[in-house]
Order: sequence, then structure tokens, then C-alpha cells
Amino acid sequence: MKYHYFYSMGKFRENLRNELDFQDIKVKELSAKSGVPKATLECYLRTQSTEPSAENAVKIAQALQVSVEYLVIGETTGGGKPKVPLSREAMEIVRRIENLNLEQCKAVLHVMMAFDPT
Repeated sequence: MKYHYFYSMGKFRENLRNELDFQDIKVKELSAKSGVPKATLECYLRTQSTEPSAENAVKIAQALQVSVEYLVIGETTGGGKPKVPLSREAMEIVRRIENLNLEQCKAVLHVMMAFDPT
């Protein structure tokens, strides 16, 4: 099945590069996760790049756990990636908190509230 192209390449390229940097993922890793060949991903990231098919855009988005909409326009209309990305440090905090049990989360929240009581 052939998909048609449906977005501005510059924005996709920029958002893909930013997401790879943000998640600290190498092109080789994304290739392994998405099934999109490394050389193809590198083409998408070049200044004079080719446009990914909708099928590859979906594979890339799923591998990065973001929406295609986020990769295409940089924001989502509902759920998914936040409009303003978190810093690497904030993302690391979120990742660590996700692994805590409820009591540990409450303790972390208590400590955080001491820094910002609002």
C-alpha cells in the first residue's frame, strides 16, 4: 500500500531531530526500534532530505512513543507529547517517578512541595 505525503518536510525533520536529541536516542537505535532502515532515517534528517511515507512516519512515531501529529507539526490537539517539551532533567525525573510505588510518590511530592509550596 502506497501512502501520500501530507506534511512540511522541514518541520518533520526538525521535530524528529529534536525528539532524538531529547530522548538521547541514536539513529541506529531508532532504526532497530522502528524497522525503518538507518540510511532512510539519515535521509529524513538531512538538510536536503527526502519525505517519509505516512507508513514510515507512523513507525517512527510509535518507536519514539509520540504521535505522528507531534512529529509533523510539533504539538498535539489531545494527549500525547506536550506542546512544550520537558528538559532532559525533567524527563529523567518523570522516568524515575514512574518506577516508584504510591508511598514513594507521595514522599517525592512532599519533598517537591518544600521547594515550591504553591
